Amino acid sequence: MAKPIILTVDDDEVVSNAVARDLRRRYGPDYRILRLTSGTDAIEALRRLALQDRPVALVASDQRMPGMTGTELLARVHDLSPDTKLLLLTAYADTDVAIRAINEIGLDYYLLKPWDPPEERLYPVIDDLLDDWRRQHPDRSGQVRVVGDRWSVRSHDLKTFLARNHVPYDWFDVELDEQGARLRDLAGAASDDLPLVLVPDGPTLVAPSTVELAEALGLHTAARQPLYDLCVVGAGPAGLAAAVYAASEGLQTIVVERAAPGGQAGQSAAIENYLGFPKGLSGADLAQRAVAQVSRFGAEMVLARAR
Repeated sequence: MAKPIILTVDDDEVVSNAVARDLRRRYGPDYRILRLTSGTDAIEALRRLALQDRPVALVASDQRMPGMTGTELLARVHDLSPDTKLLLLTAYADTDVAIRAINEIGLDYYLLKPWDPPEERLYPVIDDLLDDWRRQHPDRSGQVRVVGDRWSVRSHDLKTFLARNHVPYDWFDVELDEQGARLRDLAGAASDDLPLVLVPDGPTLVAPSTVELAEALGLHTAARQPLYDLCVVGAGPAGLAAAVYAASEGLQTIVVERAAPGGQAGQSAAIENYLGFPKGLSGADLAQRAVAQVSRFGAEMVLARAR
């Protein structure tokens, strides 16, 4: 899992550097510390992180900033990322504002500046906030998310492609799922832009082709070498077997597949007549075993540029 984010916002460069320095010293091994100097930049960063499925554990903001106050920013954070912990850094003169913010925007805590020494005045507060956030957000692996309309043929094609290539994904229907509608709005997408595919730590894909999706997932879509001894077209059981036999004999081998390894057999729930498996196995299992064997002998697997 990618490190959760701690986001700091302060327009004063000296203070901003000091906050980030103290946070990195204590929380750097477990969290990514992101330092920004304006509320506008923070809102844009939060939108991007939400689309990338990057969890934001804490936002710590100064109150007095030009253009957008800390409480105004944290109110927007609460809308964009409701589970994020909100910490306001403020002067003594603004304590009334901070106290009102607890009731009005769900502020978790306010901290008076300066916070030296951090071991006594900063870290205990943040430790409590992060411990609470961690209890609500156990570690999980980022997954591809598909946002679209359940009646869309293109959405169905992309989900089928992911399933056949053994890529775990979450599906969000914009008409039925509140989260789906939220992700669509965060991406600024219209109905014609669907489906969206959100890849962890990657760009938002708008109505991508199969090849565009494959490239975003790190699948090979082009041959690495100019010349091969053998080109196998189709990665069904026969094609994969041919690639294993050829590559094991030292031939430079490439397998070109249009959709996913396994072919029609790869979609079977149970194959009981395949040699060497008296109890049978699923088509997906057969495909995974064969692809691993192909890779072991050095054969190359490429998704054809068919759209």
